Amino acid sequence: MNGGTDGRGVIVTGAGSGIGRATALAFAAQGDRVLVADLNEAGATAVIKEIEQAGGTAVAVTGDLSEQAVVERLTETAVERLGGVDVLVNNAGIMDRMSALADVSDAEWERVIRVNLTAPFLLTRAVLPHMLAAGKGVIVNTASEAGLRGSAAGAAYTASKHGIVGLTKNLAVMYRKQGIRANAIAPGGTVTAIAMDAEPGAHGPTAIHPHFVNMGRLAQPEEQAAAIVFLASEAAANINGTILPVDDGWSAV
Repeated sequence: MNGGTDGRGVIVTGAGSGIGRATALAFAAQGDRVLVADLNEAGATAVIKEIEQAGGTAVAVTGDLSEQAVVERLTETAVERLGGVDVLVNNAGIMDRMSALADVSDAEWERVIRVNLTAPFLLTRAVLPHMLAAGKGVIVNTASEAGLRGSAAGAAYTASKHGIVGLTKNLAVMYRKQGIRANAIAPGGTVTAIAMDAEPGAHGPTAIHPHFVNMGRLAQPEEQAAAIVFLASEAAANINGTILPVDDGWSAV
């Protein structure tokens, strides 16, 4: 039982670890061909080996997805090696330093926005012509609890994830008549390798801390992956423009 898939071509970014790795493995397990995209070559290679050892099909592309040349190489590889792009999962992202706005440096702002928002824009723009030519396609973005509220991260990360929410909804409206769906998950706390590098005593973490009291339990990456795979499946064929919290009810507090 594969949830309505039929050996689709799937791109998963940030697939070398955490939610991305779990997502790549989940798609491969149901017979999809997966492009594992990650900045870390060792991580991407390890995931490819896992998929191939389980009898699946996968290819890796490494590089910084905020660079247009990497985006073009990734898209070309997907078309050539996967036979097309049926599903795009924009999952790669980085944390900020939990900086309050007055403490955000230009470098922190520009890097977080570039990786978390501009890179998904660039890759989606590159992939869309192939989906439009096929008359179908699914895009699933990884937003965040920080895309639903103002108290779950620093200014840069929060702005980037609110941007992903807006981008997802705009895609859904603009391309629904062309057979393309766009949704996002909004993970709460999840066990991943993404680390926060906040300065001790900084205003941002101090102000945010009380809001974590009711955040619920930490999710496993596989729980986030299950939601992504569902949104990309035929079972979710009439779900479009949705931001799905996967957060043990944190967004309901």
